[in-house]
Amino acid sequence: MTLPHDAVLRAARPGDEAGILAMIHALAVYEREPDAVDNTVEALTASLFGPDPRVFTHVVEREGTIVGIAMWFVTYSTWTGRHGIWLEDLYVDESERGRGYGRALIASLAAVCVERGYSRLEWTVLDWNAPSIAFYRSIGAVPMEEWTTQRLIGDDLANLARQVERS
Repeated sequence: MTLPHDAVLRAARPGDEAGILAMIHALAVYEREPDAVDNTVEALTASLFGPDPRVFTHVVEREGTIVGIAMWFVTYSTWTGRHGIWLEDLYVDESERGRGYGRALIASLAAVCVERGYSRLEWTVLDWNAPSIAFYRSIGAVPMEEWTTQRLIGDDLANLARQVERS
């Protein structure tokens, strides 16, 4: 799909990993977690283009450079009995914002949902990220007020896993 300023929206392909990783690092800086990214080009290659990919990425490319990404994976709703998409990361380079690239990336995921009969497109946003929240409201997204994200990581994840080993 051709976008303004001769940009192109397309599925990621081998060779895009460094550009995708640059966007992931930029997002981490924007989200005030500049040292949180452990991902690598090699890990992205394996995850996106290995024998059984379970994560996918749409990119916006302009003048040979990736300037936006939408990384996503398939989910499943037991309530609807249908799959959906979880948008893990949406990021457009600050110098490229205001050109419709973020909207186009999310619209491309909405199109995947509709084409495949998926029931939902979901993601999280930081409470303090007012510009993104305003953007999401403008496209019709609604907050899930009664739901909070839960996470197990590091030692807590390993400790819980060991309980299975002991049973």
